[in-house]
Parts: sequence; structure tokens; C-alpha cells
Amino acid sequence: MTVPHASPHVSPVHRTRLGAIALAIAGVLFAVYEAAAPRTDQTTLDGAASWTTAGWSIAHISAIVGLVLIPLGYGAIRGFLEGTPHERTAFLAATTGYIGSGLTISYYGAEVYGLKAIGQRAVADGDASLTDVGNDFRLDPTAMTVFAIGLLLIAVAAVLVAIAVWRSGSLPRWSAVPLAALLVTMLPQYFLPHALRIAWGGLVAAAALWLGLALWRAGRV
Repeated sequence: MTVPHASPHVSPVHRTRLGAIALAIAGVLFAVYEAAAPRTDQTTLDGAASWTTAGWSIAHISAIVGLVLIPLGYGAIRGFLEGTPHERTAFLAATTGYIGSGLTISYYGAEVYGLKAIGQRAVADGDASLTDVGNDFRLDPTAMTVFAIGLLLIAVAAVLVAIAVWRSGSLPRWSAVPLAALLVTMLPQYFLPHALRIAWGGLVAAAALWLGLALWRAGRV
């Protein structure tokens, strides 16, 4: 698998800026994901109803789009470091990020579409036991394994980007470290209270905006 290269008609500065914008938007979308998703007891009818809300759909679609954009940002960093000894590390980060995001998105897709249908049926029938069906496929060993591998690869990709940026000297050394640290904790943050999850999303937004701004400024220079 190779990381797609931008059209030769697009200047390096524009490619870098597009990557910076992708990172910034991704960060904001992660904050939206954590803030917009309703968090209730999902074994009850109220929980089933939460799966049918606009907040649930907006939250998970935001996460899906954010997961698409982050590796695009890594690809722009690879392009920015092209011809340097650190291009390969950034390339590995972008490739790993694409694969990790793809695996993780498959789980989010099931949550946003599958749970919505189950929730609608549960509410229509007044049967809270239908939430067990949703939890069965969410906790299915295959689904959980794919999800966990995806999150692991997302974490690895973020660490690789941080290493490439740190060693390159072309971008502020610390600019990719906060995002890497936060994405490494993406799995455990699912077990935090809602308020802390919102805080985590806000920190991801800030970290992604910092990296995006650093990339934008470096591209301009």
C-alpha cells in the first residue's frame, strides 16, 4: 500500500497548507464527537432513544471524518519532509494511519447506522431488551479485535509522526507530541466519565490545531 501523492499541478506550499487544514478540522471534529454524543445508560429505552438522535449521528460521523483527515495531514508532513532522512518515518506514519483509521471507521459505522436502526425499533416497540442486540455486536470478539487493532495503529502512526517531526528540525520539535500522547490514550478514554471525555476531545482539538498551525507556518516559509 502506498500513500497517494498529490497532483503535480498542486504546489508543495498548497499541499502543505491543505494538510494543515485537514489536521485542524480533524481536531475540531474530535471535540464535536465527544461533546455531541449523548451518554446515557444504553441498556434502557432512554439509551435506545439516544441512538436515534441527531447528536448521536453527528458525533459519530464527525469521528469518521476526523479519522479520514488525520492521515491526510500526516501525508502532508511526509510531503513537507520529502527528500530528507525523515521522509520514510512520516511515510510509515501516514500509511499506518490510513490502515488504522480504516479499521476503526468500520466500528464507528456500525455504531452510527446499526445502533440507530436498533434504537428506532426498541423505541417503537417499547422494548428495552432490544438494546442487548446492539451491545452484542458492539462487544463481538471480532468487532472488538478489529477496533482495538485500528486504535493501536492510530496510536503508532501518531508516535511515528511525532518522531519524524522531532528529528526533522523543520517543524517545532514539540508540535506533534501532544497529539501523539492523546491518540495513544484514545482507547482508555472511552472508559472515562462524560465530562472527562469532552475534556479529552477539547485537548485533541488544541493539539491538532497546534500541529496544523506549525505545518502551515513551515509551509509558508
